[in-house]
Amino acid sequence: MFNAHFLFASLIWGSIGFAFFIFGKKQSSWVPLIGGLLMLAVSYLVSSALGMSLICIGIIAVMWFLLRRGY
Repeated sequence: MFNAHFLFASLIWGSIGFAFFIFGKKQSSWVPLIGGLLMLAVSYLVSSALGMSLICIGIIAVMWFLLRRGY
């Protein structure tokens, strides 16, 4: 279950999710805050590196869309 690809993807997406969470907390913006929490959860719960990467890219796309709309 824990191969190098999974551990590297988990490290990368967890770090990006943590950065989004801190950014959302400091800016008082709920979109990056919730998106960061979701990315952190995905990095712990999904056991496939490819699945984790696709889900996290989707979360980033949804955050980008919501922020462009003014939320």
